[in-house]
Amino acid sequence: MTGGASAGRWSGRRIHFVGVGGAGMSGYARAAHALGARVSGSDSADGPYLRRLCADGVLDVTQPGHRAENVPTGEDVEVVYSSAVGEDNVERRAARERGLAERPRAELLGELTALRRTIAVAGTHGKTTTSSMLVHALRAAGMQPGWLIGGSAGGGLANADWGAGEWLVVEADESDRSMLSLHVEIAVLTNVELDHHASYGSLAELRGAFAEFLSAPAQAVVWDRPELLELRDGPLVAYDVPAPTLTPGGSRFGWHGQEVTLRVPGAHNALNAAGALEAARLAGAAPAPAIAGIAGFSGAGRRFELLGRSPLGALVYDDYAHHPTEVSATLAGARTLEHRRLVAVFQPHLFSRTASLAREFGAALAAADVVAVLDVYPARERAAEHPGVSGLLVAQAAADAAGGRPVYWLASFTDAEAVLSVLLGEGDVCVAMGAGDIDTLARRLVAR
Repeated sequence: MTGGASAGRWSGRRIHFVGVGGAGMSGYARAAHALGARVSGSDSADGPYLRRLCADGVLDVTQPGHRAENVPTGEDVEVVYSSAVGEDNVERRAARERGLAERPRAELLGELTALRRTIAVAGTHGKTTTSSMLVHALRAAGMQPGWLIGGSAGGGLANADWGAGEWLVVEADESDRSMLSLHVEIAVLTNVELDHHASYGSLAELRGAFAEFLSAPAQAVVWDRPELLELRDGPLVAYDVPAPTLTPGGSRFGWHGQEVTLRVPGAHNALNAAGALEAARLAGAAPAPAIAGIAGFSGAGRRFELLGRSPLGALVYDDYAHHPTEVSATLAGARTLEHRRLVAVFQPHLFSRTASLAREFGAALAAADVVAVLDVYPARERAAEHPGVSGLLVAQAAADAAGGRPVYWLASFTDAEAVLSVLLGEGDVCVAMGAGDIDTLARRLVAR
């Protein structure tokens, strides 16, 4: 269904987004605005997604912070909240007191995916990059897709656009099970590892959720691993890139008799590209332009994103890696660049994840020549509920695995900036990793 045909159902709707500055929620606000809804929203802090929504006219200029008066007047307002926003949020309380409809983001996303033929990319790792590559492939093939992705799609594209074509590309999130609310025609599954320990008690429980996700779509694209293929009962396309040729900052591999060349580093990105190309093929994209679109892809926002050079000449990259497997893949990709030293700067994300995976994080970080670990970014969790858990656990594990290579415990941004601004020199490659606000520190390290 095209955007024009569906807009009549949305015109005049009033939707208030609590947590609108997040990568996902800001995209849903964009889509609702494009469909004709009157959109408002708030977030606890300023940020790039919030600023861009205001600059693009989706939101009026707003002051950061949650306040009851942010919720628009009237009885027809729908309040949509992020999974990071609890029941005690002042705007959610105000909505309940007024008898307004309160809806989790998954409900709205389900509604949006029902309007278009949807390709949903799921998996523990690689969702944003694979989704972004798919967008570039479909755009290059002239298919004008819409997309809702948890980060900038790269190449100057925002994290969301309703598009004018028949397909919608969606990043399907398992963290809050919102992936199970989607209406999906083509599903992509990149991998499955236990990550969100507060949401899933075991790997078996997580696998059950992914099996449910894969049960409804007409077609599925799944990484060719037995433990993944068995989650799908129905037609599927298995994909793999067993031996890509790695080049400085990129790779090459064969796909259906054609060569694919990438500008993003690492074997993991070759795998992401293969999954995106298979999904594009199922959607009807011609192979040659789809390959060309991916060949021009230089990276999604916060996915091995080059920020610039430090005052003493080090290249500084920002990456969203927040799981040991992602840290390992990111550092392996960084190793393909010319470098004197590879410096890993890591901010753990969530106390629950840190407590469960500190040893694995340390082992992954030890692949760098120099490691710096910051304190935990708590997100929705509270330190008091996780006594004894801090970034120091990861730093100690990294020191145990580093074989004598230097490991720094730099709890605050102030400490980290003071040390790293002197440490980083000509020929170094520095990768700042984490799903919190470590990108703020990374930008401070870049010469202005």
